[in-house]
Amino acid sequence: MKAPDRQRGDGPWKQLIIRGAILIDGTLSPPLGPIDIVVENNRIKSIHLVGALGSSAYSGEPAVLRPGGKELDARGMYLMPGFVDTHFHIGGKKTGNAEYVFKLALAHGVTTVRDPGSGNGLDWVLDQKERSRTNRITAPRIRAYQRFGNDGSKIDIPTTALQAREWVRKTAKKGADGIKDAGFEPEVISAAIDEANKLGLGTMTHHRQTMVGNWNVLHSARAGSQGMEHWYGLPEALFTDRRVQDYSRGYNYQDEHDRFGEAGELWKQAAPPFSEKWNAVMDELLSYDYTLSPTFNVYEATRDLMAAQRREWQEIYTLPSLWEFWSPTGKHHGSFWHSWGTEQETAWKENYKLWMVFVNEYKNRGGRVTVGTDAGSLYKLYGFSFINEMELLREAGFHPLEVIEAATLNGAEALGMEKEIGTIKVGKLADFVIVEENPLENLASMYGTGTIQLEKDGTIKRIGGVKYTIKDGIIYDAKQLLEDIEKMVSKEKERLDYQILQPGFKPGRP
Repeated sequence: MKAPDRQRGDGPWKQLIIRGAILIDGTLSPPLGPIDIVVENNRIKSIHLVGALGSSAYSGEPAVLRPGGKELDARGMYLMPGFVDTHFHIGGKKTGNAEYVFKLALAHGVTTVRDPGSGNGLDWVLDQKERSRTNRITAPRIRAYQRFGNDGSKIDIPTTALQAREWVRKTAKKGADGIKDAGFEPEVISAAIDEANKLGLGTMTHHRQTMVGNWNVLHSARAGSQGMEHWYGLPEALFTDRRVQDYSRGYNYQDEHDRFGEAGELWKQAAPPFSEKWNAVMDELLSYDYTLSPTFNVYEATRDLMAAQRREWQEIYTLPSLWEFWSPTGKHHGSFWHSWGTEQETAWKENYKLWMVFVNEYKNRGGRVTVGTDAGSLYKLYGFSFINEMELLREAGFHPLEVIEAATLNGAEALGMEKEIGTIKVGKLADFVIVEENPLENLASMYGTGTIQLEKDGTIKRIGGVKYTIKDGIIYDAKQLLEDIEKMVSKEKERLDYQILQPGFKPGRP
């Protein structure tokens, strides 16, 4: 289902002045402010330092509002560049509702997304991309990456280098921004990556587990891929005493309990952190300016299933179709929870520790790490997953300013859009996230459900959540967008007479 014509958002205007915000600009600069930001025709025209922190009085020269302009009072609030989700699936069987995923993203400050595979077909995604570009729909800006070998038609999957190059040329001609490769013969995918680079298309790689024995992260980086998703193919490149994961003898990749259960044992089979092999792989990836989009959040249920199932937003904002997709059945991708417990979770907790050490050190040595979510699977909800991923980067060792850089500038660079978005600079597009709480003190305060605060009188108050998301100079009230989603979910539950239940519970149970 395509997104309907835009009914939300205030603007755009020929002039917009955001007054009195504290700036976190995405460049690792510490916060400063208050500032006024002047936007004209969707470009940052000027930035004015106008006072001292904590003061409502202007000590500098305030920007002058022209007749017909719009003024937004952001005094005491924090302003960041619009967030970039580098792994955001728009549609497919999980929801079938573009309005739902778009509004959840915008409600969490995400103004630009990369669709890695065009699950609804490239033509469909390109239509939504154009409607977003012209702001006819309430949606983030879209970069459309076509999954290699699948263009939504009945064209055969390429099996030769010549066919691969032809497929890439056709994809480029249609208007795709890039390709995503996942699990093809080395000579075929090498040709596709090479052709994409010649045509100026972006490239991203998902190293399929069925192929990592012969095509790991070093192979794709050497072939010219610009970056990897998730982590498959990275520990395999770090093997020193084997070439293949130590699969159990009864392993079957199509059994997702096998697939994810044994993946939790993988990082400990790789070279240990800071060893010679570990350093050599990292140094080579850095030499290629290779980008990591770890998507920590989408696997988080593997280390604490109950926490993922009971996230406080699930019952309010999760569509029945998503809940059904996630629930244990053995039929859907990521629905393997029918036999998951302490042993698997313990293994995955150790897996995360080793994985996070690599990603954090990669960042420390100058490597690019982005925030990508892959929401829609494994109990991970659009929008909320973006903040979740930011928290997990913090857990990995990133300073909060580094987390925001990953969510803004790094994402823009990965999409080749750093001249337009990603930082707050004169001449760039008017994409902003405005929040009332200091995100550096508590990233969780940006969840749509906010966080809680103890008042002086002993009462508990719910605070936080994004206040405004501004995309292309249009102001979106984030809480209003979430109200739309809540109504949408409530209506669907009523239509289906549906109650979200934990697996195995009968109606009437929480």
